[in-house]
Amino acid sequence: MTVTLEDPATRPARTSRPPRFTLTRRVGFMLAVAWIALLTLLALVADLLPIPAIDEPVGGPSIPPFSGEGPLLGTDAIGRDIASRLIHGVRISLAVGVGATAIAVVVGVLLGLLAAYTRGAVERIINVLTDTVLSFPPLLLLLALATVVTPGVPTLVIALGFLFVPPFVRLTRAAALSQLGRDYITAARSLGAGHARILFRELLPNSIQPIISYSVVVVALIIVIEGSLSFLGVGVPAPAPSWGSMIASGKDNLTRAPYLVIAPSLMIFLTVFAFNTIGDHLRRRIATGGES
Repeated sequence: MTVTLEDPATRPARTSRPPRFTLTRRVGFMLAVAWIALLTLLALVADLLPIPAIDEPVGGPSIPPFSGEGPLLGTDAIGRDIASRLIHGVRISLAVGVGATAIAVVVGVLLGLLAAYTRGAVERIINVLTDTVLSFPPLLLLLALATVVTPGVPTLVIALGFLFVPPFVRLTRAAALSQLGRDYITAARSLGAGHARILFRELLPNSIQPIISYSVVVVALIIVIEGSLSFLGVGVPAPAPSWGSMIASGKDNLTRAPYLVIAPSLMIFLTVFAFNTIGDHLRRRIATGGES
């Protein structure tokens, strides 16, 4: 009997099985993107929709949703349309979340790049400033700030953006340090590239991927913080329809009219879950080199 040995060089490559739940993850990612896109569209066209004003009573107090006696999602304790307030609340959540994250990304990335590229005294100063901000309890700092300045969306955007600068400084610095020893940086320096070109044309594009995935998660976290501050009464002042303030105003009627709390809570949950799903998808693609 003749036994033929298979040459490993001619053996067909074994195709890797797709990871379990890949289809579920992709569907979840698509649904998350669709939800965020819907919220963005509602925020842009809220004033054009045929819905009542946020402070306009449209019926009796605490009309249940889908009852046929009032608006589709019912009314709050003073007769205002819940659906209208939820839709206009999208603007506040996205404005605070995206605006504060944008400030944190711009300032944090610039400082992180400088710390990694210059090293020495500049790096030490940036590290000291970063550690100083991180040493303050965030909630106490925001509560103290609310007693000094007038609460509002601009105040929240600036304050929350300032608080999230240090994480982006550290993330950018770590990503940039891992790139500084690469051949393309050495080649750029050999060709006489200036510091600005190396920082923003070479170093930044190759360090940006983890920053993007983390920034999406930060948007979700800031939306939760804004809702918590508005719930405590130190966030967006009334009558602005913040989801957090809607929960606070409905908590006293939780047993009689739970929908006053459930509706804004569900909006926060779905929005935060969608941003976290998108951030997790981006992180996975970065870790697998573009394969989800």
